[in-house]
Amino acid sequence: MFFTEDRHQFFKPLTGKYREQVAECLRLLHERLYSAQADYGESLKREQVLDVFSEALERAPLLEGGDEDGGRFRNNREQAAWILHTLVEHGWLKRDKDEASFQSTYPFSRTGRLFTQTLAEVDGRGIRTRHRNTRNTLNALAAFLDRGEVYDLLDAHEHSERIIADFTDIIAELEERKRELVKEVEAQQLVQQASDQFFEFMEKRFQPDVAIRMSADSVEKHRDRIQNTIERIRRKPTDWKRNAELELRRLAPDLVINPEGSVLWQLLDSIETRMRSAAETMLPALRRTLQGFTRRADIIIRQLSYLHSQQHSDIVGLCRELSELDDATTAKRLEAAGRAMAHLRLGLVDPAQNRLREQREKRQVQSRMTQLDAPDPATLRDLAIQQLLEKAFSIHGEGLRDYLRQALGASRRIDNRDLPVNNATDLLALSHVIELGSADHRASGFRLRIEPTDPIIGERYFARRDGFLLELEHDDDT
Repeated sequence: MFFTEDRHQFFKPLTGKYREQVAECLRLLHERLYSAQADYGESLKREQVLDVFSEALERAPLLEGGDEDGGRFRNNREQAAWILHTLVEHGWLKRDKDEASFQSTYPFSRTGRLFTQTLAEVDGRGIRTRHRNTRNTLNALAAFLDRGEVYDLLDAHEHSERIIADFTDIIAELEERKRELVKEVEAQQLVQQASDQFFEFMEKRFQPDVAIRMSADSVEKHRDRIQNTIERIRRKPTDWKRNAELELRRLAPDLVINPEGSVLWQLLDSIETRMRSAAETMLPALRRTLQGFTRRADIIIRQLSYLHSQQHSDIVGLCRELSELDDATTAKRLEAAGRAMAHLRLGLVDPAQNRLREQREKRQVQSRMTQLDAPDPATLRDLAIQQLLEKAFSIHGEGLRDYLRQALGASRRIDNRDLPVNNATDLLALSHVIELGSADHRASGFRLRIEPTDPIIGERYFARRDGFLLELEHDDDT
């Protein structure tokens, strides 16, 4: 359980009228302890923490709402001491005592540090390269393939999870920016401010990130390379995969869901699924959101252009001014405006612009149909032979699946040495049965696990061919 012992009222400091000030104190303390400004060789004592909190209180506003903690504070120092006591009481900070100097230090608790890190990331002050996780996944898989260290595979699994999270973050940020623009553009006096913020966001934040995401870090660009690397890992020797499986079970026992299942295969399948979701679902969603965002930019540009063109023709103000005048003065001004607008302007057409175009001759099109003669018997025989040859050496996916289903019978696992060959069609299916493990068949609901075995030598139909163990995991038609 989360709300136990010292975390019984963990979120209470972030409620009430001082919640924004407490959040700013936590963010500033986190920056002081864990950013580039941190002094990692020394823990902060009480006076140092109070100095950090006093600085944060100068920045943060006081929100309206009920005050559950009594009256007002006389100064920021007193309020900082109250905030420090509250954070220690509810489990955000710890009080450690130095045995030598008997002075107390106030580091973050583990739970407090994790939640404060989230507050700091939401504030957006730090720098985070959110567009490198696809390449990180590929690099970690390649390192696992070369060295066989399972930590590299676990890193690849973690980076692949962040790919989906990064897409979700940037889509949510775009939607939030679009809502802010709609809200600010509703007021005419904020149009310029909204446009400045929009173009600054597009130039400094959005364009660099999305440009890399769509080119150097595109999931479509690296998806095939990641898939090829996973396939090479699956084709590793059995002893290599057995050692990796044992090491994964030892280092990450929480990943063992089914004792009979493979943790190695589970991680590789998970990475494949995430890459497919990122390429087929999240990337199109990002493009749709980007289109909506750019349409909003077009609306802002049009509105700015309209306001700029109307700033010297205030029709509404002119009508209001005329309505305040008496009838004689209004008639006099309108008459003067009519005389100014009644001048006749006569323009003559330039004779050089009048030219006669040469008439083009219409093209004659022969629309008569030519009657073709019937083909001779020799031509018909050659066409029939060609069609029979094409049918004899052609095989399709459904035929392959039916062949394997008949060979499996009631079982789910078979060695390709035991596949029957009763006719030419079976021989052709045997030579293509490895294709059933491809992604196209998986997408159609037919999932086949293929494990390489020893090569097969000296058969009747093949001089040498690879050996495989075929296991049917799922079939929608059964």
